[in-house]
Order: sequence, then C-alpha cells, then structure tokens
Amino acid sequence: MDNCQLRIELFDADYLNIVELNTTGDDENYVKGDDESQYIQSEVFNIFIHCFENSNRLYEFYGATKYDIRKIVPLRNELTAKLERLRNLQSVNDFTSHIEQIFLGSEFLEKLKKHDAKWKTNWSHYRDKLIEVNQGLIGITDLCLDEQRVLWVIGY
Repeated sequence: MDNCQLRIELFDADYLNIVELNTTGDDENYVKGDDESQYIQSEVFNIFIHCFENSNRLYEFYGATKYDIRKIVPLRNELTAKLERLRNLQSVNDFTSHIEQIFLGSEFLEKLKKHDAKWKTNWSHYRDKLIEVNQGLIGITDLCLDEQRVLWVIGY
C-alpha cells in the first residue's frame, strides 16, 4: 500500500501505522487484532487524540489503554464536543487553523497534501470524512455503553 495515502476512515488490520480500537476484551485482557476490532490511521487518530487523553489521564499511544465504563462516558463527551467543532468549520481557513492547533496536526496536513494536491479546494470533503470517523468513534463508545464492554485503544 502507498505510504503517502491518507485514509480518513475506519479499516481492517491490513495497514501499519495504525491505532486499534478493540471492544472484545475484558477488564484485564483483549484479543489483539480481533476480527471485531476497527482501525484508524495514526495521522487521522491524532486529530482525535486529545479526546482520548482528556478522558483517561493514563492514555499511552504506544501501548494498550483501557476505557472501562467510567472512562467511556467522558470519552463519548469529548468526542461529541469534537464532532460539534468539526461541524462548525465553515472554510478552508477554519479547517486548516483547527488542524494546525492539534499536536501532530501538521502531519495530517502533510499527508493530505501528498494525497490530494487540490485538498484546499476539496477541504469540505475531508472535513466530512473526519465527521464520519468521529461519528464512528462515538458509535464505538455507544456500543461499549449499551453492551457494557471495555474499549482497548492500542497504537502500532
């Protein structure tokens, strides 16, 4: 797979430089790379990383971080606030400013430039893709709440 490709989506384990979102474990263990796991490219995950950091002070990118029922609600709240911020981006300048304010957001913009030379024209498409990912992340938290699952977040 092309290393410059920017995948603003959740996807299967066929890609490196990813974060695994795993809801198949319990309080102590998880099955790495489980079929039910979802994955997100690191540069895209970084757009949402503060949501994970703010909701669990023990968050560790290069390791497994557990979000039990006490951490899932704050994570869902953080993701909901992020969704609102993304929805309010109304121009390429708003979009760029928002991304640049994020730690490692410049990496996302660099990947975006390599992926699409006309990204500034198509910025709203990428905002909408980030909104879809954000909604998918909220869906994962809803699954954890509804089924009393633990979310494990593992960076590779």
